[in-house]
Amino acid sequence: MVPHLTTALNGPLLSLEKRMLEAQPKIEHWFRSQWLEFAAPFYASVDLRNSGFKLAPVDTNLFPAGFNNLNPAFLPLSVQAAQIAVEKVCPEAHRLLIIPENHTRNTYYLRNVVELVNIMKAAGLDVRVGSISPEITEPTTLLAHDGQPLLLEPVVRVGNRVKLVNKVLGDFDSCAILLNNDLSGGVPEILKNLEQNLIPPLHAGWSTRKKSQHFSAYNRVASEFAQLLDIDEWLLNPYFETCGEIDFQARTGEECLAQKVEELIEKIKVKYAQYGVTQEPFVIVKANAGTYGMGIMTVKSPDDVRDLNRKARNKMSVVKEGLQVTEVIIQEGVYTFESMNDGVAEPVVYMMDHFVIGGFYRVHTERGIDENLNAPGSHFVPLAFEKPCSMPDCAGAPDAPPNRFYAYGVVARLALLAAAIELQEQDPLNQ
Repeated sequence: MVPHLTTALNGPLLSLEKRMLEAQPKIEHWFRSQWLEFAAPFYASVDLRNSGFKLAPVDTNLFPAGFNNLNPAFLPLSVQAAQIAVEKVCPEAHRLLIIPENHTRNTYYLRNVVELVNIMKAAGLDVRVGSISPEITEPTTLLAHDGQPLLLEPVVRVGNRVKLVNKVLGDFDSCAILLNNDLSGGVPEILKNLEQNLIPPLHAGWSTRKKSQHFSAYNRVASEFAQLLDIDEWLLNPYFETCGEIDFQARTGEECLAQKVEELIEKIKVKYAQYGVTQEPFVIVKANAGTYGMGIMTVKSPDDVRDLNRKARNKMSVVKEGLQVTEVIIQEGVYTFESMNDGVAEPVVYMMDHFVIGGFYRVHTERGIDENLNAPGSHFVPLAFEKPCSMPDCAGAPDAPPNRFYAYGVVARLALLAAAIELQEQDPLNQ
């Protein structure tokens, strides 16, 4: 099922997709050389927006939590990628401990963990799930929304290792630990200074990671890629600014924010004029760290951030795990002109190591084309392409389904490469 691209403004993007198809050998060679220099994250998901005149990543998650939304037909791709990813981190691994998020009430999230376990087991690993939640004090079986069971066992620290102690199933000590917990609430003591391989590393968590660092790295990646294809970098790169020292409750830093919003909107207007875009420019203001679509608002004028009411300030001041927002990223808003069954849609591409393994459309029937779709009420439709996104039909039209998905896969991998650079530069061992 491919969403309808509801726009006549497809000139620039169609030519961009055409350029990618023509340059496919050059693009794949370039990616291969990049992966020799930078280690791809173990896994990631990238939220894309397709406005018909621009195709850009707007968020990159290093702890993806929607494996249950992928097309089951492409499970073999995930398994193969998982085998390669595990070999790189811990070649001798035969056990893998997965540590999920602490919130255990979201039954759809639990289904994601079940699917992750299935992928890793199919990759030839002995897999168990260990919880660091204070609520899990003994082996506990929880049910996902579709009745699938998930056994959570409490994680125990022994010296510089974490393990599971279970009289019935036997103890479990693994060489590698896969985090599916984004550490928004900080790095727990139990995970510090371990001798085991933690994947992703602790500095990939939202307690230390910043979106602005990611998009700074993406600026460099997009610039080099644009030179390779001889295209305008703006077609696949959203402008952004940051504003630190903000306190929405105390109303400090508002003027800095308003000024940055104004400057960014003026920059976007210039590009819109260049490409004949008639839509109104907008920006997205969001917390510089964190996920789950919290602490985000659409802004079309500097006055929008000067006149926030109490409810809006409360909403912007705290994100997941009660993390206080003191710094925001102001990102160029990218319209989405994709729709599915009367709902606004955006593609989310999933990768493991440096391979695209699938994705889904996030669809929201109550949100607009200029709003964040990662919000309550959204639902997910697997990308049901006939072939993987890495296999374009070079003889077909640029907007034929496999080709649109190839373009999505390329841009998602650009964001993945930016994450690889970001992780390497932020690694405490490299400081």
